[in-house]
Amino acid sequence: MTSPNANAVAKAEEYYDSDDADKFYFTIWGGKDIHIGLYKDDVEPVGDASHRTDETIAAKIENLGPDTKVLDIGAAYGGAARYLAETYGCHVTCVNISDKQNAINREMSEKAGLSDKIAVKHGSFEDIPAEDNSFDVVWSQDSILHSGNRVKVMEEVARVLKPGGQFIFTDPMQSDNCPADVLQPILDRIHLSTLGSPGFYEKTLTGMGFEKIGFDDHVDQLRRHYFRVGQELKKNYDKLVEVGVSREYIDNMIKGLEHWVNGADKGYLAWGIMHYRKAK
Repeated sequence: MTSPNANAVAKAEEYYDSDDADKFYFTIWGGKDIHIGLYKDDVEPVGDASHRTDETIAAKIENLGPDTKVLDIGAAYGGAARYLAETYGCHVTCVNISDKQNAINREMSEKAGLSDKIAVKHGSFEDIPAEDNSFDVVWSQDSILHSGNRVKVMEEVARVLKPGGQFIFTDPMQSDNCPADVLQPILDRIHLSTLGSPGFYEKTLTGMGFEKIGFDDHVDQLRRHYFRVGQELKKNYDKLVEVGVSREYIDNMIKGLEHWVNGADKGYLAWGIMHYRKAK
């Protein structure tokens, strides 16, 4: 029998490997990062704000440098990995479920002259293809929500991190006081039954012996991001159709983005930078 978490992983792989999703993310997000941005204002380009998230997260990591081994789970097109490798000189292993995104990641990393610092592996963060105690940092941006077994993801992170290693990540979540059953429109869109929450991650990770370094709450940026992506999607509707994205996909994406904006407006959602350290 197929487990619910295996179904979630399979759904995510099928979705991100689809032509519609690949062309949408590459066109609207700028082809480097496909995670939530940290915006200066309501008109900043999505790609610029998304890159600022990379810069902001990296600046929080202690002792980040050429000797640091980073694992990026859910790495997508590898924008964060290339930033880390180019700016800090560290070696980054990207684990991602989408073959299409992985191929683009490899191509862009090679063009940037970073193939010696970036390894791209197909795999799930519920079964990370890496040895125990092999990374100084595990990094993830807006990916763990796609898991149907987030506790298993945390266990895998704990397994591959060296003692004293850092886990830093973002994830679209429900707020700790979110009422039951109000997020169904969002959950239906991403084929899941739940979202994580700040409290869930803190309880799970500290229960595994992690120390909480901090949580920077930026739910306002989640709201702004999905609103901005919706704006860009509507503005580029015809362009997306021309490159082969189906009208059905675009129309459903517009509705889905509105659900995220409404959920944030009602206080049902949470998002921010979460930073933990594995026990030594």
